[in-house]
Amino acid sequence: MRQPSLISVIFATGFGSGFWPWGPGTAGALLATLMWWVLGMFVSPIALIAITAVAIVLFTVIGIRATDAVEPLWGPDPHKVVIDEMVGVWIPLLAAGHDWRLALASFLLFRFFDIVKPFGIRSLDKKNGGLWVMADDILAGVYSLIIVFALRWVI
Repeated sequence: MRQPSLISVIFATGFGSGFWPWGPGTAGALLATLMWWVLGMFVSPIALIAITAVAIVLFTVIGIRATDAVEPLWGPDPHKVVIDEMVGVWIPLLAAGHDWRLALASFLLFRFFDIVKPFGIRSLDKKNGGLWVMADDILAGVYSLIIVFALRWVI
């Protein structure tokens, strides 16, 4: 069996956060949230939204390819693959506007939907391949985004 490239492993594991033994998905989502927060300190709110949107698209494409590269060796939807959690948490962060309360809500809501898998997320999670590994977390991110938008309106 052919070994995946180092770059596939680096991206699939969320820059290594997927190797965290106690909740790799949470570690990947937390790293992505922290990356987003630090970026927000250096760019305008509009730039933060634009960069986050580009990152979502770019990392989705990279995630599909990287996951497809590591699955033959690691098995279907391996716990070490957390690039999907990174993309998923960035989606509700689009509505957070660098407000720490909304950023925290984005993280917690995304993890809730990712773990509980309601409203069609579980059915996507049962399919094989990089596209489906990414798809269930994208849907969890969309559900979280809707709630964060509502919270933003209330706040």
